Amino acid sequence: MSLLTILAFAGLCAVLALTPGPDTFLVLRYSMGRARDGFAAAVGCSLGSLVWAALVAIGLATLLEQSAEVFRVVKIVGGLYLIYLGVMAFVATRRSARAAAAEKAAAETAAAAAETASTSGTAGDAGSTTLTGRARGGWSVRSLLAGMLSTLLNPKVGLFFLAVVPQFVPAHAGLGETMLLGAVDALVSVAYLGVVVLLASRMVAWLKRPRVTRVLERVSAAILAALGIGTVVAGAEG
Repeated sequence: MSLLTILAFAGLCAVLALTPGPDTFLVLRYSMGRARDGFAAAVGCSLGSLVWAALVAIGLATLLEQSAEVFRVVKIVGGLYLIYLGVMAFVATRRSARAAAAEKAAAETAAAAAETASTSGTAGDAGSTTLTGRARGGWSVRSLLAGMLSTLLNPKVGLFFLAVVPQFVPAHAGLGETMLLGAVDALVSVAYLGVVVLLASRMVAWLKRPRVTRVLERVSAAILAALGIGTVVAGAEG
């Protein structure tokens, strides 16, 4: 496989990556919580691409190409998963709104108590440190798995690997060539999604405003659910 072929494939991957899809909105949603969660979701999406490349390389993906019924099932399952993500994202916004209200009430109570007891300030600092430590934990496995499943169950990604990738693979190519293209797609994907996370983190002060956060989370939840409904309808229609 020539370098020119690899660069041409990378360019195509970049163009497709710049078209917002479920992965973009999923990563953006997780980034509004913690940048680490956003990066974890981005890595999960890239791992999903590698899995698709492996399926194509070993020939299992041809089952989808040859069986319209199986591909329809994948579409429907993928759509239902996106709807699930959208619903859970909306539920999370409701929970975060209640948590923010409770936190505000607790802060007001602590401020009032601080006027009468000097030890309350020390206890509040300790509680704050504990919560901060928890908030700064490692990557979320849940975010990574959500990103991976989002890519694996995305029928458009499947079509890309079934119809487009083989056009760049030389005749009688082995596992290595297909996995190389899968790695290129994964790298382009994680680079683009990483930029999405970085932009979101740069705007964190604005995004962390309760009203802005609620609006963005609800919009991203609605988009995920709408994409899921569209995918399910397309799958049901065959």
